[in-house]
Amino acid sequence: MANTNDTSDLGQAIQEVSERASLLIREEIELAKTEMIEKGTRLVKGAVVGIVAGIFAVFGLVYLLNAAAWGIWDAIGSSSNFWIGFLIVAVILFLLGGLAGFLASRFIKRGAPPTPQMAIEEGKLIKETVTSAHPGLPQGPREKVGS
Repeated sequence: MANTNDTSDLGQAIQEVSERASLLIREEIELAKTEMIEKGTRLVKGAVVGIVAGIFAVFGLVYLLNAAAWGIWDAIGSSSNFWIGFLIVAVILFLLGGLAGFLASRFIKRGAPPTPQMAIEEGKLIKETVTSAHPGLPQGPREKVGS
C-alpha cells in the first residue's frame, strides 16, 4: 500500500514540475518577444529619422545647386542677388539633415543588437537555480542608465 502512495506522490510531483516548466518556458518566450519588439521599435525609429535626414540632405543639395546657378548668373552680369536666399535655405536644410542624422545614429545605437538580454539573464538564472544548491538572485537589466 505504501508503495502505491509513493508512486502517486511521485507522479504528482512530476506532473507539477512539468506544468511549472511549461509555464516558465512560455513566460520566457513572452519576455523574449517583448524585448525584441522594443528593440525593433528603436531600430525602426532610427531608420525613419535617417530617411528624414536623407530627404533634408537631398532638398538641401537641390537648393544649393539652385543657389550656385543663380550665383553664376549673377556673376555673369546681373545686379540682383536672388541666390543668397536659396543659399540660406540650403544651409538651414543641411543643418536639419545633420541634426536628424545625429539623432538617427543615437536611436540605432540604442537598439542594436536586437538581443533579448533580459530573457537571456532570466534563462541563466533559472539554469543556475536548477543546477545549484544555492539559488541565484535576479540582477535586473544590465543596460546603462541614460544611454
